[in-house]
Amino acid sequence: MSIITAVSTWIIPCFILLVLLVATWRKIPAYELFVEGGKEGVKMAFSLLPFLVGMIVSISILRSSGALEAFINLISPLLTLIGIPPDIVPLALVRPISGNAALGMTTELIETHGPDSFIGRLASTMQGSTDTTLYILTVYFGAIGIRKMGYALKVGLLADIVGIIASIIVVSLVFG
Repeated sequence: MSIITAVSTWIIPCFILLVLLVATWRKIPAYELFVEGGKEGVKMAFSLLPFLVGMIVSISILRSSGALEAFINLISPLLTLIGIPPDIVPLALVRPISGNAALGMTTELIETHGPDSFIGRLASTMQGSTDTTLYILTVYFGAIGIRKMGYALKVGLLADIVGIIASIIVVSLVFG
């Protein structure tokens, strides 16, 4: 067994044991605090539910209305001219909104074009180079009641744009 395998196998049980030993040494009621944390977790999950449903409905409306496909058809000539496959645009647009929808699109692109195709590699790289900015802001900021999220939105979307552009450049240079 390699050292990395041994460490990865034992790190969590050892950490839990350490926490329990320290709690016992300091006479902290570890089990009661664990249960209290579980109760707070369930409350948080229920408070996130309306935000999650809103995001899922919004994504479904965008995809099923045909608005996304119409937008892609509108910009396809420009994208083809600069060497960006139009098939990747839905992923670039949906990734900041929903990780699950983006993962579904990535899977679909890989199944259609193959994992070793330019589009498959670009989709995989884009999936790992961007984040679900709008989802994060909506769910987590909404759950704790933060309403002024302008700067976080700007920085998050800028980071997503940089991730999309960087993934296009890197994949084009390495695999293009």
